Amino acid sequence: MPHVLTRGPLAILAALAAPLAVCAILLPFRNNIANTNVALILVVVVVAAAALGHRLAGALAAVSAAVWFDFFFTRPYEHFSITRSADVTTAVLLLLVGLVVSELAARTRRLQVIAITDADYLAQIHHTARLAQSATSPTTVIAQVEAQLVGLLQLRACRFEYGTLLGHPPRLEPDGSVVLGRRSWNVDHLGLPSEDVELRVFSNGHYYGRFMLRPTPGIVPSLEARLVAVTLADQAGNALDTRQSHAHTD
Repeated sequence: MPHVLTRGPLAILAALAAPLAVCAILLPFRNNIANTNVALILVVVVVAAAALGHRLAGALAAVSAAVWFDFFFTRPYEHFSITRSADVTTAVLLLLVGLVVSELAARTRRLQVIAITDADYLAQIHHTARLAQSATSPTTVIAQVEAQLVGLLQLRACRFEYGTLLGHPPRLEPDGSVVLGRRSWNVDHLGLPSEDVELRVFSNGHYYGRFMLRPTPGIVPSLEARLVAVTLADQAGNALDTRQSHAHTD
């Protein structure tokens, strides 16, 4: 629910309404507060809108703040016009600062998301690698990777097929690209193909099987997520290779 409130249409409505609400609160003290102080207060509102919402929300809050600052706090009052050059400068600076702050907040939030996502990816790889080393059966590792692939790529389903290759489904390659027949499929724009996509499992040059990925329509998994998927499949291959090595030793 918080995601919906801070990232959806309500964020835009709040961004537009918040500066007006703050101006209404400050209006009775108009004659006692310098316009520069009012502008600084409105900048705080813009920062909050950008931090809690998104880039568009911050930009709209900046525009709204500039408009209502002009309407309520510059002469002639209650008109969308400014006669004093100082007020013009303040209004323009309020708009520019608000737009810059909203962009900086959006970039900071994106970097935070990337950092959190990368940490989660590393944790998944580490967990599966440890499981591949300690599990008594590769079936446990395969089941774990199936569940991880579903969450990682937001799939409808995932299953593992042992043995030989059948048919020519779309294929997720080690570099994160997808090939469909002899041509490359633009995942970043089209998402995964509508049919099941194979992710082949190798270890030490031996083919052991493939994960069959059933995509969710409309989902576009990032290149990073696809590369992590390949790495997880490699861990399943290591578990299968270890079992085979033990079988030969026995």
